[in-house]
Amino acid sequence: MRTIEAIIERAADGTYDVFCTKEIFSGVGNTIEEAKQDMIDQMAFYKETAIQEGFKYPEFMDDEYEIHYTVDSLSLMKYYVMSGFFSLAGMEKLTGINQKQLWSYLHGTKPRKAQSNRITAGFERLRNELNAMLA
Repeated sequence: MRTIEAIIERAADGTYDVFCTKEIFSGVGNTIEEAKQDMIDQMAFYKETAIQEGFKYPEFMDDEYEIHYTVDSLSLMKYYVMSGFFSLAGMEKLTGINQKQLWSYLHGTKPRKAQSNRITAGFERLRNELNAMLA
């Protein structure tokens, strides 16, 4: 089974974009799930149209495949803070980055690679802790 890689990002207008890293497909939605579904719908529409019109389409679409989604760290942080699941204080504890700096990331400042890695590492620690508790 082929695995298709896709990235999920939060757009400036608050919607979510999902796009394949090596394929032509993408989707948009008000939530992550809507964006993922939109991309899946677009893929089905593309294949259906290609068949009807006699065009080629990616061979993997005739076989079983799965889509592996990755949410970029800044979008993940925005999602959880803006949704009210995490506070800036909680994110500070999770990442080791002060609240003032996190606030600026939420409002348009792009984090340096090292800071982005700290956000990712914080979420990875949280995931590992939850997996250990729920196993």
